[in-house]
Amino acid sequence: MTTSATAPSAPGPAIARSSFRGSPAVTLIAMCLGSMITFLQVTATVSALTTIQRDLRVDATTVIWIPSAYTLVVASVVLSAATLGNRYGRRRIFSAGVLAMIAGSAVVAAAPTVTWVIIGQLIAGLGGALILPNSLAILGAAFTDPHRRTEVITAWSAASGIGLAAGPLIAGALLQHHSWHSVFVSTIVLGLVTLVVAAIGVAESQPSASRLDVPGLLLGTVAVAAAVYAMIRGGRDGYTSPVVTLAWAASAAALIAFVLVELRTSAPMLDVRLFRSKSFSAVMVVAAVSLFGFTGVAILLVLFQERAQALSPLDTGWRMLVLFGVYAVAAFGAGRLIRRTGFKAPLTAGLVLGALASFGLATQGPTTPFDQRWPLLALFGAACALVVAPATAAALASVAPAQAGMASGAVNAARQVGSVLGSSLLGTLLTTTMLSDLPERLAAHQVDAPTRVAVQAAAATGATGGQPLPDPVRAALAEALTSGVQAGLWINGVVFLVTAVLALTLIRNRPHQH
Repeated sequence: MTTSATAPSAPGPAIARSSFRGSPAVTLIAMCLGSMITFLQVTATVSALTTIQRDLRVDATTVIWIPSAYTLVVASVVLSAATLGNRYGRRRIFSAGVLAMIAGSAVVAAAPTVTWVIIGQLIAGLGGALILPNSLAILGAAFTDPHRRTEVITAWSAASGIGLAAGPLIAGALLQHHSWHSVFVSTIVLGLVTLVVAAIGVAESQPSASRLDVPGLLLGTVAVAAAVYAMIRGGRDGYTSPVVTLAWAASAAALIAFVLVELRTSAPMLDVRLFRSKSFSAVMVVAAVSLFGFTGVAILLVLFQERAQALSPLDTGWRMLVLFGVYAVAAFGAGRLIRRTGFKAPLTAGLVLGALASFGLATQGPTTPFDQRWPLLALFGAACALVVAPATAAALASVAPAQAGMASGAVNAARQVGSVLGSSLLGTLLTTTMLSDLPERLAAHQVDAPTRVAVQAAAATGATGGQPLPDPVRAALAEALTSGVQAGLWINGVVFLVTAVLALTLIRNRPHQH
């Protein structure tokens, strides 16, 4: 995921030129820390969801907004954030993003109600959006050798896996001795360390003198935000409800206006002509699907292990380390693999293997021992590593070098939209399937009618975890939740397989020759 900071001048938007005088090694450390923060927030939040829901008595549909609020803002703002970095200085915007992450985490850490939790997540999401594209742009300016840059960006991708792996472990360890509020202190501490490291060794880029594409920035943000909001809200109210329909209409209108504005401006935020390339368009789909599965499946598995298998957050964190740890290790090797095979082989293989792992996990139940589960967790982690990092490189290979900055911002936006879809759609599918399946499960375990009504009402409001439950009720809840998890895993497997066909047939295997 390189930037156009090192590309030769060409028609298109003016790009900030970097006079880099910082330390490359310290720069790499700072940017990897920034990547870790943005993904640590995701899995730490997911790991604390059960405790937050029980403590604040959050209903099953509202709880989806806790992780989705973060990714909604990241997806909506990430493309604009790259433009702001070019215009006002990348280190400045990166540091502002870290400060926003710290502020958002502080709000969540002190939150007395679920409303304040979601507000804090929105603020942290703004920070994640500012960090992601500008950290990549800074690395592109610091490492100009193409091969070295590929290795550095692979390390940046692997750092995201380390953040994902650390989240459940940190959350689990803190939840054993403290309240869920303490989980978000880890982001504050890591953010402060990142600010210090960035101040020591990261050079500022020269702000671009080009005119800021304000109409494009605003319209693009509204188009993505409205669409993502409709996806999340639709899971609760129905995708044809008045509010959701209005959001769809607003997104469509903003998207049409965005395309018209970008076609006419001399310095577009995103040159929409890039999507004339079938390879580039297919890569955007692959990038979205990669995070759709990675984020969505992670949420499903964490909830399954904590609620269906009754594991503690720390025990869940150790088990999820198999998935995230393998991802981080495999991501390091993905960069070198691309140079030997091109893009089609790792992308297609990763999607197919990810589908097989999803199908395998979907066949397992609450009593399945971990020694039968961990190979599938490892396989899914390795499969995602073969897709996430190569998809970034494939996006840049699908366009001319002068358009690398736009391609980088677009693939970042696609990934975050996929992440929102994974957490919201698969999370909503889990909830609706569980609630619809629960009456039958309770009846099968011979739970009496008054108790069935009470349990179903409690499950709908998220109030089933606050007190010991009779064995038949606990078994019925575990089976109903498992059916929801299995439904999400089957859907993810099908999506991965369909996307594998796109990758195999449409994506250019070698870099674009311009």
